[in-house]
Amino acid sequence: MAEADPSMLDLPEGWPTPGPEAAQHSLALCRELSRRIEAEGGLSFHDWMEAVLYAPGLGYYMAGAARFGAAGDFVTAPEISPLFGRTLAQQCRQILMDCDGDTILELGPGRGRLAFDILQEMDRADALPERYLLLDRSGPLRQEQEQTLAALSAEARARVQWLNELPERPIRGLILANEVLDALPVERFRRLDHDIEQLTVGLENKLFAPRWRSAPAALRTQVEALEADLGRRFEHGYVSECCPGTAPWIASLGDSLDRGVMLLIDYGYTRREYYHTDRRDGTLRCHYRHRAHDDWRLIPGLQDLTAYVDFTAVAISARQARLDILGFAPQAHFLMGAGITDLLASGSALDNQDADGMRLAQQAKALMLPGEMGERFRVLALGRQFPTPIKAFRLYNHLEKL
Repeated sequence: MAEADPSMLDLPEGWPTPGPEAAQHSLALCRELSRRIEAEGGLSFHDWMEAVLYAPGLGYYMAGAARFGAAGDFVTAPEISPLFGRTLAQQCRQILMDCDGDTILELGPGRGRLAFDILQEMDRADALPERYLLLDRSGPLRQEQEQTLAALSAEARARVQWLNELPERPIRGLILANEVLDALPVERFRRLDHDIEQLTVGLENKLFAPRWRSAPAALRTQVEALEADLGRRFEHGYVSECCPGTAPWIASLGDSLDRGVMLLIDYGYTRREYYHTDRRDGTLRCHYRHRAHDDWRLIPGLQDLTAYVDFTAVAISARQARLDILGFAPQAHFLMGAGITDLLASGSALDNQDADGMRLAQQAKALMLPGEMGERFRVLALGRQFPTPIKAFRLYNHLEKL
């Protein structure tokens, strides 16, 4: 098996160093990546990202280390405040009622915080769904999810089921994906005057190194389609990403929805924003211990790799899957329409875990201010046979921007 140089784990000065067990974990993944690179003559960036995030037992999301919250690498909206889940619960109630639904399916539930807040709020309103399904590619997180949900009432806990794959029979209700799309592996491409190139990963002096090669036909076709849609050819040296997994992922979700709504919440742009002339190096980011950077080669398996979502691509994929596009808005506008301000004003958002209204107000700002999550995160609603407007888009619905 290929050797892994320990210097592959070198980090910038002052960064927290991984412990011995984590370091050995990363070195094991480095050996596997090196073996694949030598056997295959290099890896596309897409395959590299797939491996460092999802390799069985070794990928970032497939091992047991902390990922979320203060002890992890990043913080998601449910970790910031229960207001996020409680507000979503208001929208869940409307969707289930209007489509005569009985099921909520949450993808990528993390530590289970969002599920807890939604179920607790729906329990308070005597509006629990018959089933709350949790589907995650990361087996090690299930124990954390069980611990989080253990504080629910017995009646609410009885509604929870874990899945290893999408349900065999399509559901009637709601599919919920918060910060899932950004974790789909992407291709990195570079436009030259007379060529389109694909980023690959090779080895140089036993270290991982970027390599550019002429793009294969599938990637070339995808980039040229982007240029045709935008009405311009990318400038010489322009680097960005595209996600080949978007269409099949949306299609598979569409096959799992008999009637109801999908809510996709993530950081992203419309296509014209994503591929703006000033965004010449794409959106790829890495996260390690709350440090955001762009060196994707560092400590494989111990840092998150992510790219912003092209919501226009998601909408196109939805149309191909014969789904209706029901709503699109920044997270702040969505939460306002769903009732977050009413929740704050009523005082019902306070519980024993919240010190006071001041703390909740600060949490609401983090969720809604443009400089925080309010503008950077967007919400896209897709539907099948859903008969009514969605409450959360009553104030703002920017479908025309897609």
